[in-house]
Amino acid sequence: MNTIAKITSKGQTTIPQEIRAVLNVKPGDLLAWEALASGEVRVRRVEPLDLEYLRAVEGTLSEWAGPEDEAAYADL
Repeated sequence: MNTIAKITSKGQTTIPQEIRAVLNVKPGDLLAWEALASGEVRVRRVEPLDLEYLRAVEGTLSEWAGPEDEAAYADL
């Protein structure tokens, strides 16, 4: 499915209805964005459990943020 949306001068966009349906999102839901090295971006709906987990481990993730770690785990 290919859908195009325009970005406003404030960096905002409307998520097309077809994409909202695929993501099963509604107003107030949270989205997680992941920028890939290829220049592509993945987006997914954040589950409440995901958010709680991310907040719990947020402070510990920087220890794996080095270039060596990126190279070692690039194929996962």
